[in-house]
Amino acid sequence: MKFALAGNPNSGKTTLFNNLTGSSAHVGNWPGVTVDRKEGTYRSPSGPIVIVDLPGIYSLSPYSPEEIVSRDHIVEENPDLIINIVDATNLERNLYLTTQLMETDCPVIVALNMMDVVRKEGLVIDVDILERELGLPVVPISALDASGLKDLMERALAAVRPRRGHSVLDASPMAPQLRRAVEMLDERRIPHPVFHAVKLLEGDALEKKEFRDRYAADLVERFDEMKEHIALSDDMEGDFEAAIADLRYRHITDRCRRALVRPRRAGERTLSDKIDSVLTNRYLGIPIFLIVMFCVFHLIFSDNLLGSGVPSPGVWLQDLMSTLMDQVIGLVDAGVAGLRASDWARSMVVDGIFAGVGAVLSFLPQIMMLFLFLSILEDSGYMARAAFLMDRILRCFGLSGKSFLPMLMGFGCSVPAMMATRTLEDERDRRITIMLMPCFSCGAKAPIWAMFAAALFPQHGDVMIFGVYLVGILTAIGAGILLRTLVFRKDSVPFIMELPAYHMPRAKNVARELWEKLRSFLVRASTIIAGATVVIWFLSNFNPSLTMVEPHGAESILGVLGTFLQPLFVPLGFASGPDGWKAVVAILTGLIAKEMVVSTLGVLYTGADVSDGALSAALAATLAATFSPVAALSFMTFNLLSVPCMAAVATARGEMKSARWTWFTIAFWISTAWVVSFLIFHVGSLLT
Repeated sequence: MKFALAGNPNSGKTTLFNNLTGSSAHVGNWPGVTVDRKEGTYRSPSGPIVIVDLPGIYSLSPYSPEEIVSRDHIVEENPDLIINIVDATNLERNLYLTTQLMETDCPVIVALNMMDVVRKEGLVIDVDILERELGLPVVPISALDASGLKDLMERALAAVRPRRGHSVLDASPMAPQLRRAVEMLDERRIPHPVFHAVKLLEGDALEKKEFRDRYAADLVERFDEMKEHIALSDDMEGDFEAAIADLRYRHITDRCRRALVRPRRAGERTLSDKIDSVLTNRYLGIPIFLIVMFCVFHLIFSDNLLGSGVPSPGVWLQDLMSTLMDQVIGLVDAGVAGLRASDWARSMVVDGIFAGVGAVLSFLPQIMMLFLFLSILEDSGYMARAAFLMDRILRCFGLSGKSFLPMLMGFGCSVPAMMATRTLEDERDRRITIMLMPCFSCGAKAPIWAMFAAALFPQHGDVMIFGVYLVGILTAIGAGILLRTLVFRKDSVPFIMELPAYHMPRAKNVARELWEKLRSFLVRASTIIAGATVVIWFLSNFNPSLTMVEPHGAESILGVLGTFLQPLFVPLGFASGPDGWKAVVAILTGLIAKEMVVSTLGVLYTGADVSDGALSAALAATLAATFSPVAALSFMTFNLLSVPCMAAVATARGEMKSARWTWFTIAFWISTAWVVSFLIFHVGSLLT
């Protein structure tokens, strides 16, 4: 059997999906996280059930990509049951979708979610009254703490049986015309006759086109004639879509609200409303957001916590991990030497694989702490406020706050963030958002920032990394204005968003998110990064004639390639001198995966020093002697703004569906990175 989960954004739909299936689907507090449907399996006593997580939608009127995906799955694929997740704290708005789902012939059960919040707010919902008024099974649950889920699935299994759709319009002035319309569709044996009849009466453009193409064009004309005999109020004359929406809400207000025993009084403010009066304040909101993010970086990257001279938890854990990696490398070196391996084999294993991978893994605690804080902010509902706050800024260059939602995902990984742009209705918005995505530092770039913070900014690493993120945001604003002025000339689309209620982050959700990040990082470290470090070791130890040369020298294959491209990067400040080619090579390997930047520098700069059990100290000392602070900022800026990775390029090509736009985007990324890095180095040099 196949059950579909349908509900409004922020109704707890994806959280319920994760609890039922144990899936790793991303849980977020903003609309549009579930871009495509996700499938998982629920193990019931009767056998496995496929659970389909549909995009969060407000209605089945197909105006956005999310609504089209959900409508097509329900109407075309006919799931065995629809579980309609309803936010019990916003009953009227959520039940609008319910009145549409009940018009299909699919069995429907209502999962009345967030009942724990309802009780905390002193509200009481009479489930029996609601069930009677809707004519559907209603089960109270709390997806966050997984209560009521067993009862929900038991009643869902019992509800899987043939069903005839019905509409709230049956008790309205439109009832005679609706009955006649349903009879006409029944005569043609068209599935979901009630749903399609209502849609045709609304004048739904997509529905009319589909009927002309798939069924019979004459039905559309007959429905138009039928509408002439329906009397509408003066203020809705001819607007059947608005009239039907009004009838739905009247039904919900007049009948379904009886189930709410103590409705919230007019003007009564919830705790979330009171918090938002400060956190989303027109003048204080953005400064507070910047302070919150700076505090996160201070706890992770500062070597001087609150001016006490004590390292932050992130730095302490990073030092501990570095010591552990040094010991591991020392043991590996001793083990390889005990096997009497040749010098080249020892160098490949110790200086290549373990030096490269170890350089990345030594910063793993700080990366995981960053993901931990971002997950907490997201799960609490605060990140949705960030999108709301950024709407005013994004409108300066023709985007809306909805574009900030994929950009927020970009702080984790650019690939799913680019895929999330499918929620943007406007093609121009999708392309601009993808082109600005590198400005939002993904998790793969975090080791670069942590490495330079430890090497060149030990006392002010938090300020430096906060500055890198700020440079990305400011570059996004400037580049967006430039794109809007020269390439995309069009006003931004409206942005309407519901802010979820604040709640304490759930340890289970945060732990699941962290585990997925950790697993992904370790898989990349043991496959892509480990394999690439071997290639880098080979290219840095052999010349073009495949003769072994002095390790990491300019005569090696990498040295020749880096020296050839070095003049292009000399103006950026970090590629000068005899070893400048090494920084160039690190940038090139970073095009494959940004984690490779750290491992490449670890291989090229540490050399034989790693066998002494001092990988991190050797790398930090070498970087401090090689890069000036301004040159380091220029190097970091180029890696921040240039091509994220090859996976991101492939994703951009798939989302843009145009080779020409993909090449333009790659050129835009590289040129933006070069120009901004140039400005940072030269302006910074003048100031310092």
